[in-house]
Amino acid sequence: MRRRDFVAALGAAVSSRPGELLAQARPAADAAGSSSSAPVVGFLNSASPTTYRFNADAFREGLAQAGFVEGRNVRIEERWANNDYSALPALAKDLAGKGVAAIAATGDVASARAAQTATATIPIVFTIGGDPVRFRLVASFNRPGANITGIAFVPNQLGAKRLQLLREVSPRVARVGLLINPDNLNAAVEQADLKEGADKLGLRLVVQNARNAAEIDGGFAELGRSKVEALVAATDPVMLDRRDQIAALAERNGLPGISFTRQLAVAGLLLSYGPDIGWMYRQAGSYVGQILKGAKPAEMPVMQSVRFELILNLRTAKRLNVAVPSAFLASVDEVIE
Repeated sequence: MRRRDFVAALGAAVSSRPGELLAQARPAADAAGSSSSAPVVGFLNSASPTTYRFNADAFREGLAQAGFVEGRNVRIEERWANNDYSALPALAKDLAGKGVAAIAATGDVASARAAQTATATIPIVFTIGGDPVRFRLVASFNRPGANITGIAFVPNQLGAKRLQLLREVSPRVARVGLLINPDNLNAAVEQADLKEGADKLGLRLVVQNARNAAEIDGGFAELGRSKVEALVAATDPVMLDRRDQIAALAERNGLPGISFTRQLAVAGLLLSYGPDIGWMYRQAGSYVGQILKGAKPAEMPVMQSVRFELILNLRTAKRLNVAVPSAFLASVDEVIE
């Protein structure tokens, strides 16, 4: 159940080798109904199409709302890095070389930076968890100033809040494990925020790097040996991509866990607190549609989420024998039963 409306503000307001990744790209459009004169949009993402398809679909929804339907009056070329950040530059360069009308550089800062490096002229729309000004993607939120704009949220402001939420449902927790992808350009900032939050709450934070499925398995084994009592999965496409694995391992180890978006709670993690990622992808599609109609990225303010949603998986709470306080339950935006 949902209790609050989503609000958004403008402005301030499959292989690890690129050549094989290119071969796995989804066809631009079905032959039936496609037009050779239709503009081609590039879609770049650091995760995998198998588990991240819902976000690509949300992007298409936004594009359609702007008047562009794949196979009718637009074609889409997808490129997926399959969680290998080092593949992104080659994939972005390939899209730029095809002369696409715009590139949706989605998933994280690494995708946006790869597209930015690949072209200074093709319009780029990003979705990132990070400050685009800090990462020099744009000059400012209100006036990006070049060929790039997009949708962002700043995850380093939320880590301490997630620890607080964990403490509210599990007040006896003393050690919290953090799964984090060190290759994420925002990882150091997010980890520092979590460490500060842990210190204020008197918690010990145990950090494990997790770049892929194998490291997630190994990370949980190490966290078990460290006797952690709860889990935070950091903000990263790999965590979202591997959500089923993370949720299953958290439950197997008896760990109440929290992460950054609702799909992890749907997969079985106890909690999520963060933005509506699907909304971000729909807005990216809408922005690309506006660009196809003639809008200039330099004049399109970076959009931000100004509220975040708290999701509780009540089934997981019951399996973990977590007694959720009634006051906490009243503050939840959605309960998965």
